Amino acid sequence: MHDISHIRDFLPCATPPAWVDWALQHPDILLIDHAHCEKKAASTAINLMFRYVDRPELLDTLSQLAREELLHFEQVVQLMRQRDVTYDHMTPARYAKGMRQHIRTSEPGRLVDTMIVGALIEARSCERFAALAPHVDEELGRYYHYLLKSESRHFEDYLKLAEQYAQGPIAERVDFFKAVEQELIESPDDEFRFHSGTPERAIIVNNE
Repeated sequence: MHDISHIRDFLPCATPPAWVDWALQHPDILLIDHAHCEKKAASTAINLMFRYVDRPELLDTLSQLAREELLHFEQVVQLMRQRDVTYDHMTPARYAKGMRQHIRTSEPGRLVDTMIVGALIEARSCERFAALAPHVDEELGRYYHYLLKSESRHFEDYLKLAEQYAQGPIAERVDFFKAVEQELIESPDDEFRFHSGTPERAIIVNNE
């Protein structure tokens, strides 16, 4: 497995086991929302390229990131077709919105905070793939292992851009968003999504 110890060190908490149990109870939703997440990640990167046309490093980095996310989208949709899972609309998790509502509105704070949020989303995605991989079927487990390398690189890309465009240290803002992220991950959630919190009611998994 690709080493993601730096991801685990960066994140404020591990994915709760209750979420993994929840995911195993909803394999179709897991795949559908994963596809949506890949598509949204590509869309976010492209939107940022339109917004910050004067930032060459951002354009180069996010252009490659968007291509990779769209490739992952295609791969997940193909997996779904093989498993007779229908790709459909799905309400988004509270996760990304819960962090983005705290992004500053003036520059360069807006750009820096957006990059930090992007880093956290990519890091959490990577950590969740690693958490799921031992518990899903062999084909899906291999695919999640395959995703770890690119997702961890995307995390590093976003964090590097945040550091580059900040006009000073970013540790305080990173810690602020980590606290928001931890609350979203550990607090009860009423619907399962790839980035949801813990289930409101305990989920019992049959391990026989």
